[in-house]
Amino acid sequence: MSGLRRPTLLYDGDCGFCRRWIERWREITVDRVVYSASKEAGHHFPQVDPALYAGSVVFVDADGAVFLGADAVFRALATASGWAWFSWLYQRVPAFAVVSERAYAGVARHRMGFSRVTRWLWGRDLRLPRYQLVRWVFLRGLGLIYLVAFLSLWVQLDGLMGAHGVQPAREWLELLRERFGRAAYWQAPTIFWLNASDTVLWLGALGGVASAALLVANRAPFAAAVVAWILYLSMFAVGGVFFSFQWDILLLETGFLAMLLAPRVLRPRLQSEPPAPRTVIFLLRWLVFRLMLLSGLVKLASGDSAWWDLTALTFHYETQPLPAWTSWIAHNLPEGFHRFSCAGMFAIELVLPFFVWGPRRLRVIAAGGFVALQLGIMATGNYNFFNLLTCLLCVPLLDDGYLARVMPLRLVRSVELRGMRSDSPSGIGAACLVALTLALVIVGTAQGWARLAGYDSVPRPVRRVLAAAQPFHLANSYGLFAVMTKQRREIVIEGSADGENWQPYEFRWKPGDPAAKPRFCQPHQPRLDWQMWFAALGSYRNNPWLIHLMDRLLEGSQPVLDLLGENPFPQRPPSYVRAVIYEYRFNTITGARAEGTWWRRGAPRPYAPIRTSAAD
Repeated sequence: MSGLRRPTLLYDGDCGFCRRWIERWREITVDRVVYSASKEAGHHFPQVDPALYAGSVVFVDADGAVFLGADAVFRALATASGWAWFSWLYQRVPAFAVVSERAYAGVARHRMGFSRVTRWLWGRDLRLPRYQLVRWVFLRGLGLIYLVAFLSLWVQLDGLMGAHGVQPAREWLELLRERFGRAAYWQAPTIFWLNASDTVLWLGALGGVASAALLVANRAPFAAAVVAWILYLSMFAVGGVFFSFQWDILLLETGFLAMLLAPRVLRPRLQSEPPAPRTVIFLLRWLVFRLMLLSGLVKLASGDSAWWDLTALTFHYETQPLPAWTSWIAHNLPEGFHRFSCAGMFAIELVLPFFVWGPRRLRVIAAGGFVALQLGIMATGNYNFFNLLTCLLCVPLLDDGYLARVMPLRLVRSVELRGMRSDSPSGIGAACLVALTLALVIVGTAQGWARLAGYDSVPRPVRRVLAAAQPFHLANSYGLFAVMTKQRREIVIEGSADGENWQPYEFRWKPGDPAAKPRFCQPHQPRLDWQMWFAALGSYRNNPWLIHLMDRLLEGSQPVLDLLGENPFPQRPPSYVRAVIYEYRFNTITGARAEGTWWRRGAPRPYAPIRTSAAD
């Protein structure tokens, strides 16, 4: 039978399993293939033996040629963009053809069993997932996180990076220029090379807040995502040691992908905006896959026995950077609970990441496990916006079908009214997006391998690529607490007017006074408090910023004092400042009741030389 306008796939219309998969294939091929039940349309194809319909789908091409089984399926899918490679393999690789046909025959013989498996893995709806609501939620959520990040930085900007701050941005850029020469502009990509005054830094933070607000409001989302990313990258480049955190690079990588995802219109509407690119959804899933899997692998690769024998959490709540009052409660739980929790964490970080690449319901399980882990971390410590950002990265693991259950009805109807549309870019845009995706996958894989096996294990040409891409943080390596800190050391900075009587500078969030209740500060990130924890792990010689902090206190720098708690020298700055270090431990339940303190600490030891004001 020749002269057909479109090829036809004939299937068993009485088989529910067949009907569900046909609906999925229908969306893939759109109008390029006609799908008909064999009982209704089989008589139009006399060249097909009716007995074949009982055990196989039948594909009749435009010239009337007949194909069965896996070959029929692959030829039908090959009419859609991006799906022809299955048919190419079938026709050119004999082993692939044999395996495909045997697999098809096995499924055909056990359709009832595979129907149950399909419902469990995909649900009852096998139509292609859509990501309009996913994009809608993701971009607004990212806008909120950007808003938190920029506001949190804004209130600390003068004290950290201002002209009278701990590490002035202008001096930092000059140091980079002396070290790298012209290469500094690439090593530290920032708009503040033009001007790093306090006013311009403030305007940069204000611009970040404004662009984040536009993302939340869904106004010019592409432009807002671009501006927010550029400004955060610029702040990162001049922030030095105060931006040495994994959530900062995670936000940069996420923000870059958001630029690729955002609609390029002023006021997007779900009824009319172009579909969300599936390639970018893939990259977001690739990001959360690497983030979670590397978080588990680095712990095992470090060789730390506390991770291998599941005792790490007996230390974690006490030694984490900024504990909360719930950390004290968690620390005093039985050791068996800690071991069980650690085993559960490894299951989430090492097993569930592979569910990211599975069918719909496996992805939902992965998202649920990741979110549960992040909520547990949020409930027992202060990790700023990191946990919220990780939860947001779980949204692309879902699709509109799941989000529709919790979203307002008007939004759901807006998506449903759009009908079926192709979301596959074409032409130069598609080629660029595919090339970028391959580059990001290669760089991300190399970064993870370097983290686990060492930088020298990466081939030299790839190392050059990593070095060139590193300043922009488009694909990064992740993994917190590879080695568990087992003792808590706290630096206490003290001032004195006479060199004999010393008074401590209390910080707002980090432990100091043993009687002070540990507090929650998330999603705000007190960057100085965090950096004090890292400084306590090493020597002051490796933390020159700490000496700058002490000198600013001798000067009575108000922007720096605003980062701390109450000033013990309100009238005039002290003549001497010193840094001492203590061993801290959580108090026991009995000791806390008797002593009224949350912490116990030992005798102080000198940490850094005493600094004296110039006037003395």
